[in-house]
Amino acid sequence: MTKNLLIVESPAKSKTIGKILGRNYKVVASVGHIRDLPKSTLGIDIENNFEPRYINIRGKGPLIKELKKEAKGAKKVFLATDPDREGEAISWHLAHILDLDTNENIRVEFNEITKDAIKSAIKKPRPIDSNLVDAQQARRVLDRLVGYKISPLLWKKIRKGLSAGRVQSVTVKLICDREEEIDNFIPKEYWTIKANLSKDKEIFEANFIGKYIDNKETKIEISSEEEVNEIIKSIDEDNFKVLDVKRGQRKRKPYSPYTTSTLQQDASKKLGFTTKKTMSLAQQLYEGIDLKKDGTTGLITYMRTDSTRVSKEAIDIAKDYIINKFGKEYSNGGKNYGNKSKKETQDAHEGIRPTNVTLAPDDIKDFLSKDQYKLYKLIWDRFVGSQMKEALYDTLNVNILSNDNLFRATGSKLVFPGFLKVYITADEEIKEMKIPNLVEDDILKVEDIVPKQNFTQPPSRYTEASLIKVLEELGVGRPSTYAPTIATILARNYVVLEKKQFYPTDLGKLVNEILIEYFDNIINEEFTAELEEKLDKIAEGEISWKNVVNDFYGDFHTYLIKAEEEVDKIEIKDEVSDVICEKCGKNMVVKHGKFGKFLACPGYPECKNTKPILDEINVKCPKCDGMIVRKRSKKGRTFYGCTNYPECDFVSWDEPVEEKCPNCSEYMIIKRNKKNDIIKCSNKECGYTKTIE
Repeated sequence: MTKNLLIVESPAKSKTIGKILGRNYKVVASVGHIRDLPKSTLGIDIENNFEPRYINIRGKGPLIKELKKEAKGAKKVFLATDPDREGEAISWHLAHILDLDTNENIRVEFNEITKDAIKSAIKKPRPIDSNLVDAQQARRVLDRLVGYKISPLLWKKIRKGLSAGRVQSVTVKLICDREEEIDNFIPKEYWTIKANLSKDKEIFEANFIGKYIDNKETKIEISSEEEVNEIIKSIDEDNFKVLDVKRGQRKRKPYSPYTTSTLQQDASKKLGFTTKKTMSLAQQLYEGIDLKKDGTTGLITYMRTDSTRVSKEAIDIAKDYIINKFGKEYSNGGKNYGNKSKKETQDAHEGIRPTNVTLAPDDIKDFLSKDQYKLYKLIWDRFVGSQMKEALYDTLNVNILSNDNLFRATGSKLVFPGFLKVYITADEEIKEMKIPNLVEDDILKVEDIVPKQNFTQPPSRYTEASLIKVLEELGVGRPSTYAPTIATILARNYVVLEKKQFYPTDLGKLVNEILIEYFDNIINEEFTAELEEKLDKIAEGEISWKNVVNDFYGDFHTYLIKAEEEVDKIEIKDEVSDVICEKCGKNMVVKHGKFGKFLACPGYPECKNTKPILDEINVKCPKCDGMIVRKRSKKGRTFYGCTNYPECDFVSWDEPVEEKCPNCSEYMIIKRNKKNDIIKCSNKECGYTKTIE
């Protein structure tokens, strides 16, 4: 019997969908793109209105041959690549290879891999959306023009192996700009005054606000010790009197379901996952997990989305689940807390949610890896929380006077948890300030007056979470591009990630300076965001993609010629180390390789001696007389080993410390947590721990 052919992108997805559709369908995978621009040349005919020259991707020949054979013998061919611009373009390329009419109903789209979603989608095929394809082509051509035109300039003027990119260069610029802000930051002194007060032996805190004269509050910022001393002199410690007590209620709304960006941010903050890891795990959850008796099941909706909209069916099922699990008072009645913009309302995509909310994380924990479980629980908690009532707090604001000095104590008490029953944000635990029962004119006892000197702090360096947040706020790139962009700038050694913070390298600063000097109108946040808006308009059929590329290229070509003429060859001097080459006696220099920094002899090619840079932590090896060094695995994860490797096989993911355990004399390790770091005995049976002050 002749079968229908359904082509998807990934082999894992093909297995899941094949089981759902049964024997009338054969499901095969294209394994991503099958055609692309050539790697060896620009691949764009600039003189012929920027026409791309696509070629079959090297190594895909046998697969293309097999796909053609399957398509020829199929009753009908359907293209079910991912439901985004990239997926639409892959379907378009497949249609070209397989000689399919793009105007016929051959494109199948679904946002979740479940039985109902797949069977419903297969009944509603549509033509390929040429506007989405054009938007993807525009992005690809623009990125190719920037990368393949600026990168050779950097190779020629600085060194080989460098690259520039439309989004990656703006990302490096943001990190360099932040470092410059930190370097130029001048701290300002300021003081705070805290009063520890009590009533009936219940102690609470109140903070100095300013002056209260003629029933009027004036806030005061204290900038010196002299000012603090003047205020403290004017305080009457025997006369702290309650001016007024204001009681109220505060509601805290639940969060919308995740978008790609907010998922990446939360997974970074709450789970410590990199963007790359988050997207890889989300892909696995989307494509399907084998739940044994229920078979392979897609657990979440499509993970590349800017939308927070949720289908009515999903809301109704969540409503019933919440009422049955937590009680009717916890359900919001089926409201959708998603954004209500016109664009989003019309968007076919949903936010990231579980495909079946009744599959609670703990119920399927045994079928998931440890990290799959963590991410699935995060997505499940966020979605279920979005369909629950607001949290409700009783609030208390107490104004207290000592002469004309105004102090204020604030407190809150959670009286109904609502969505907090399932979802608490990474940076907001439920905190309550307890204040005794105070009434107007109460005289309070002063336990202590505590002045404190402070200094304003420079802005923080970007973490993965905060970098993604600012890229999204500025409209630079798209959430699906954040993970590869970050991976690229790290691989190019433009930035480094230390203690989860991005630092620009000297190389990154140098490349950024050149790009800003000659391509400032292109390598900036505003221009890149405007270009993203134009790509959206192409996708909506409002403007022509070739016009957008043409408008871009005119100025870009002018800047390129100017840079070629004016930028002198820049010689980066190698950093000289104090390590002596044992073969020829020269001081070895620091070089940058594929896997990071290493030491090399400057006498190359006569002397080809190289050695790794040892990042010692001043701790002796617990197993031999060597020293412990910090190393990186191939995946970039930090671990600790001995300088005498391979003779000594000591290795640890956790950082060892010099001191021995007082209980069992085994070596101790540092365990890093969100709240504090602890020193713990390496012997699991011992269990000794102590908090690092």
